[in-house]
Amino acid sequence: MSAVAGVLVTVAVTPALAVSGMTATNTINVFENLPNYLTVDQLSQKSTIYAIDGNGSPFALASFYDQNRVEVPVESMSQDVQDAAVAGEDPRFEQHGGVDLQGTIRGALSTVTGGGTQGGSSITQQYVKNVLVQKCEVLTDQDKLDTCYDEATETSPERKLKEMRLAIGVEKEYSKLEILQGYLNITLFGGSVYGVEAAAGYYFNTTAANLNLSQSASLIAIVNNPEKFRLDRPDSEANGAANGYAANKERRDYILGEMLQYKKVSQEEYDAAIAAPIEPTITEPSTGCQTAGGSAYFCDYVTHVLKSDPTFGEDEDTRMMNFRRGGYDIYTTLDLDLQLETESTMAENVPQTFDGWDVGAVATSVEVGTGRVLTMAQNKIYSQDPEVQATGAQYSGINYNTDYDQGGSLGFQPGSTYKVFTLAEWLKEGHALNERVDSARKSDWGTFQDYCDGPQSYPGYNPKNDANESGTNYTALQSTINSINTGFIGMAKKLDLCKIRDTVESFGVHRADGDELEKGASSVLGTNEIAPLSMAVAFAGIANAGKTCSAVVIDRIVGPDDAEIAPPASTCKQSVEPSVAAGMAYAMKRVLTEGSATQSNDSTYPKVPMIGKTGTTDGARDTWMSGASSKVATVVGVVTVKGEANQRSRDYAFESGSAATARHRMWPDIMSVANAKYGGDNFSEASTNVIQGAQVPVPDVRGQSMADAQTALEGAGFEFADGGVTDSELPAGSVARTDPGTGSSASSGATVTVFSSNGNQILLPDVTGQSVDQARGTLSGFTVTTTDQAVTDPSQNNKVIAMTPTAGTAATKGSSVALVVGKMGAAG
Repeated sequence: MSAVAGVLVTVAVTPALAVSGMTATNTINVFENLPNYLTVDQLSQKSTIYAIDGNGSPFALASFYDQNRVEVPVESMSQDVQDAAVAGEDPRFEQHGGVDLQGTIRGALSTVTGGGTQGGSSITQQYVKNVLVQKCEVLTDQDKLDTCYDEATETSPERKLKEMRLAIGVEKEYSKLEILQGYLNITLFGGSVYGVEAAAGYYFNTTAANLNLSQSASLIAIVNNPEKFRLDRPDSEANGAANGYAANKERRDYILGEMLQYKKVSQEEYDAAIAAPIEPTITEPSTGCQTAGGSAYFCDYVTHVLKSDPTFGEDEDTRMMNFRRGGYDIYTTLDLDLQLETESTMAENVPQTFDGWDVGAVATSVEVGTGRVLTMAQNKIYSQDPEVQATGAQYSGINYNTDYDQGGSLGFQPGSTYKVFTLAEWLKEGHALNERVDSARKSDWGTFQDYCDGPQSYPGYNPKNDANESGTNYTALQSTINSINTGFIGMAKKLDLCKIRDTVESFGVHRADGDELEKGASSVLGTNEIAPLSMAVAFAGIANAGKTCSAVVIDRIVGPDDAEIAPPASTCKQSVEPSVAAGMAYAMKRVLTEGSATQSNDSTYPKVPMIGKTGTTDGARDTWMSGASSKVATVVGVVTVKGEANQRSRDYAFESGSAATARHRMWPDIMSVANAKYGGDNFSEASTNVIQGAQVPVPDVRGQSMADAQTALEGAGFEFADGGVTDSELPAGSVARTDPGTGSSASSGATVTVFSSNGNQILLPDVTGQSVDQARGTLSGFTVTTTDQAVTDPSQNNKVIAMTPTAGTAATKGSSVALVVGKMGAAG
């Protein structure tokens, strides 16, 4: 009763305090000593991630919130909703000083006479209560949050006393219009909908500024009892569509009556509003990345970037909580034109699921020179709900394009697209594109240099070429154009495996699982598991004259006060010298025009200069097309997400065609849109030295011993490779021929493959002018065939006039020799 008495004493002096601000007497020291200043913190608001459409306008991908609220100024609230709030909740709002005397006395008397503790709170008091509740919401410790909430909402005279004191303080600090604005922005409208702007959008698909009279009264009705009067439960028996939302309508009509009584509306406006049915148009706000459709995986990546940005807090949980409550607008790098084309071509060419194969498809594009991620898509429907994922392989919460710690998978082997890094190291070390290496397939490649761990050997490692090419002495250019595995192993033999890894890392490439890149001989062919986005960044670096810019996905961050916040920035570094990048581009352009990527090049329009590299992993489990113009780099892949090693893309066909060539149907579609929108410039010309190197004549070592030939070749600056035995007329064991051959030139340091003779051939003798019998005798041991040819010269009659192969040609015993015999009068 002492507490109740305190309330009554407080009620008695409240008018004086509110009107004059006079100091209270000692009889109310308890009230006077309560705090009277309320700090109004920033309200929890939803944050939204945007892309920019083709017209330059923001397009909302997804919103994130704990409370669906959009804070707006009072000028953006219709006068009807302002008047409805005052008439329905606090008719004497404009007259009192924070506490409504009549309402408070009514509530106090109810408590004293046993009628229970009752409300009577003014709008200012309700505002105070909501502010105190909001202060609780930001607490991360659940126990502290619960305690705070109980103290802010408990039904007791003590809590009411504190609320009144703070309300009077608020009235001294803020104008009535500011208080009304704060109240309408903070109050709950049912569920997780807070503030009149979000409520207008959710319940009536409009804005607070455009609410009509009937809608305004219905929304303010919800404030009185958010659970009872909310309009998003059409099946409710007490307040649903069947009875015209009767509970809300009763409260709405009461508010309209109050508005009429206090002359806020005319009789005609009142009658029209009373007659209007309640017809909510529930418009769910986009919440979470699943609402972003095909851009959901990009959206997911953005959220992981935000979690790593110290702008939003000290750790991941704090950052995400602040993002969900902070009212941030995140404007991303996503190019909707390019993204929609990426989604479209993927849907056309790769199914979400395929019987017998856990098929995945990925595509991502990066802007050259900035690192801005322009597209990101995969052939799955985004969901983080385990129950949804369990319904079918078409759902996944894993982003195939990114690293594991960015919501991604453990990565995929990029196959031969990874060879470009060995090419980069090759050129860095001064080797030329036209320099040849030992490219013969072998089961023992000998020793590889490795400055990190010392010389390494890999007995039994015997890679073959994808198309079974059998050349033994390819140039680096040939190996790149046609993706010759043994050619690149031969190049690696002349390099250092650890230096190759250093070059890979200089382009920002790393394992998707965070482990150290493997650097064994097989890694040259692309056996590390890499995120496709990492490869797109690297290819953009090659196209940018060797300067690689790290991936970024946010262009702008705007805070709730419209202040610009610096987004995470791209870091650019020179991975290789521009001259090296020019040499790489020279070779990679020819991959598109005459090598393994002609299919992609031929289908891309408009044409701009482009570079590229294909990749196929062991067993054709994964197939890749990676490339770039001088403006946009794109990586496309069809992969095996998980499954047995015998699952091969070459064994399957989609409705659009072979699974193995789906990459060559998607990449051109994406790059065609990129070329049309961004254009493309010529790449820098590669120098003659990078292409040819210093050219040295190959010595003539035919007929020499293999040892003498090796000495002569190494003395001329070449490396010696034993090509094995071949048919030759030269003495067995001596040099039969070289590749490159005698009379040609090759780059200094190039490998010359030397073949020894087996002595099985002889030089064909000249039998022209001999009779057929004489010729057969001379060519004893060969298979001789004859053909007659008419002649007019009697001296040529019955004589051999031509032979094939010609005289002096080396031929193996038993091989065929065709003779042409002259005949007088024979038919021509």
